[in-house]
Amino acid sequence: MRLSANDSLLLMVDFQAGLLPAIGDADAAVQEAAWLGGVAGELGVPVWLTEQAPEKIGHSVNMLTERLGPHQVWEKRHFGVTEEPGFMRALEVTGRRQVVICGAEAHICVLQSALGLLQSGYELYWLVDASVSRRRQEALLALARVQGHGGIGVSADMVAYEWLYRCDGELFSRVHRHFLKPRAGREVTFFSADSRPA
Repeated sequence: MRLSANDSLLLMVDFQAGLLPAIGDADAAVQEAAWLGGVAGELGVPVWLTEQAPEKIGHSVNMLTERLGPHQVWEKRHFGVTEEPGFMRALEVTGRRQVVICGAEAHICVLQSALGLLQSGYELYWLVDASVSRRRQEALLALARVQGHGGIGVSADMVAYEWLYRCDGELFSRVHRHFLKPRAGREVTFFSADSRPA
């Protein structure tokens, strides 16, 4: 199933200041999540963050929140945010059925949140490079478990291009200029209609 910006929500789980220093790949995961969060903001995709017992583990890290536009934060006590009062009702009210999920730790709070969403009939897209655990094997097992229940592993680029859907118009030009082009390895050569090579 292809992702649609009009039907998607980006859910970032527990990228918290007290947890991330214990995870080796955390900075790279946050960078990936923040990048996609920026794209989401341009395309009008809601961005929701969760925080597990923030009075103990801290709030979402600044290197993430400073790069996001408007976003909603859900404080939680359950490992799976779908168990928190009001969360599923609020999600239902958005009318969005596709959830792109990422966060830490992949095998605990991200996994339990993902399983709750799948159990409730949502399409679940697991952002692989932004879902991390202290032990990498745990993150791999979490992905396998989600896929076994119908979840789909994706990259941030996959999601961004599916949300964009087409390459013309001012919206694509703006997202390409600010997000896609800066992270590309080698530049693609674009030709105008009257300057195609012979």
